[in-house]
Amino acid sequence: MLRTILIVCMAALASSWLYAHQSAAPPKAAAAPAAPPAGETPTQLADSAPKGSLRNPYKDSDAAIVAEGNKLFMSYACSGCHGGTGGGGMCPPVTNDTWVYGGDDDTLFRLVAYGSVVLQGKGYSRIAQENVVAPMPPMGGVVKTADDLWRILAFIRANFHGSPSCKYGCKGGG
Repeated sequence: MLRTILIVCMAALASSWLYAHQSAAPPKAAAAPAAPPAGETPTQLADSAPKGSLRNPYKDSDAAIVAEGNKLFMSYACSGCHGGTGGGGMCPPVTNDTWVYGGDDDTLFRLVAYGSVVLQGKGYSRIAQENVVAPMPPMGGVVKTADDLWRILAFIRANFHGSPSCKYGCKGGG
C-alpha cells in the first residue's frame, strides 16, 4: 500500500514538474505586499531565512490572491495528492486542524519546500498524526518561486475547515 502511494506521488510530482516547465508562468497580482524577490525559489528562501522567521505576505482574505493560489495548487499538482480543495485524497488533507509538523507559516513553507525527510533533518519533529503517513516530497524544486508557494499557502488557509483556534497550529500538537 505504501509503495503504491509512493509510486503515485512520484508520478504526480513528475507530471507537475513537466507541466511547470511547459506552461507559462501564472500572472502575478499588481499590488503584491512584501513579496519575496522575483525568481527566488522556495528552497532558496527557506535556506536563507532563520528558522521561525518566514511569514506569508498574503492574507487568506484577499480573494484575488486566494484565486491565484487555487490555480497554482492545481497547476503544480498539489491536488493530485491532497485533493482539489485540499481536503485530502491519497495523502492527508491540508485544510483541517491536524498540522503534522506545525501550522505556522514558517513550518508549512519549509515542509513544502524541503519535504518531510529534509525538514526532520533540520530539527523539526512530528507533533501530530494523520491517517496517511507517507512522506511529503520536496516541492521546492517544482514550485517555481517562493511567491507562488506563499499564494498556495494563502489558498490553503482560506479553505481551512478545522477549529478556528487551530488555524495556525494547535497548542500541544495538531
